[in-house]
Amino acid sequence: MAAVGLLVALLIKTCLFQVFTIPSGSMENTLRIGDRVGVNKFAPLTGWEPKPGEPVVFKDPGGWLPPQPIDGNPFSRALGSALGFVGLVPPKDDNYLVKRVIATGGQTVQCSGTTLTVNGAKVAEPYLHPGDDSCAGLDFGPVTVPQGYVWVEGDHRSDSADSRYHQRGPGGGAVPVDNVVGPVSAVVWPLNHLDWFGWVGH
Repeated sequence: MAAVGLLVALLIKTCLFQVFTIPSGSMENTLRIGDRVGVNKFAPLTGWEPKPGEPVVFKDPGGWLPPQPIDGNPFSRALGSALGFVGLVPPKDDNYLVKRVIATGGQTVQCSGTTLTVNGAKVAEPYLHPGDDSCAGLDFGPVTVPQGYVWVEGDHRSDSADSRYHQRGPGGGAVPVDNVVGPVSAVVWPLNHLDWFGWVGH
């Protein structure tokens, strides 16, 4: 029964949902530090592609995160890796980030003053952290997102090292769609912050 349970958990993690932990305040107040979110891994298998407005989890495209500390206890490290592999706990190789998609391949994004535009149209951002505006003191652009990439930013704009801060890196700050695990569908823990964002994270 234990083996069957682990197999089911592995299948769910591989094809349906995977749990990730929110390590920072860059997506507050939508997602808070310590929240565990369920990411819909089935959506990409059915033709879903990231769209503006959707919060997504993606693998670090390179240089966005500092080196992660290594657990000095071999047993707990092995146990954590095993449980993370089958999806019962968030992955230990925590080189994943969560941000909101602002623009997709071929779109032009720009921020000036307090106004964010995509293809020249102002973007309404009701999800922004209280006290923040869309630019949070960092004007940029216009930037045309390469095909096959997405431009991502945190909801806590003044506390998020996102595409704006990595414009000298690979992709000019944009993230390859191939790095996107899937849309954030729900907050599954803690119980006092349970939330459902929908099948594709709106």
